[in-house]
Amino acid sequence: MTVIRDAEARRTRTPAGVMTTFASPAQGGASRAMWRVDVEPGTCGPVHDFDSEQVWNWTAGAAVVELGGDRFEVAAGDTVVMPPRTVRRVLADPGSGYTAVVTAPAGARALAEDGADYGVPPWIV
Repeated sequence: MTVIRDAEARRTRTPAGVMTTFASPAQGGASRAMWRVDVEPGTCGPVHDFDSEQVWNWTAGAAVVELGGDRFEVAAGDTVVMPPRTVRRVLADPGSGYTAVVTAPAGARALAEDGADYGVPPWIV
């Protein structure tokens, strides 16, 4: 059993928000990565894709999820299963921003909208 203390959690800041890794292969030896996303009000994440499924659960605030050409309004308590190879973007509510907890398989690779490989993001490693 591995216990990862809050002070040991890995934090990665991007222009879209802060990802706090709770567990991953390099942090606790987990077979899945799990992290929290904290996004400021009005922030738009990048248009991108992943090669594997992600599951997002909103714990605070609200957002609009653009997923495979559809738009979904989500708020605290809502969960979105994002299938692989489905272009997505998450837009934070302009008044509240959002916090979400996300999980994906170890080694999940981020992709550009055109399929170019960005590699494994640091919060998943």
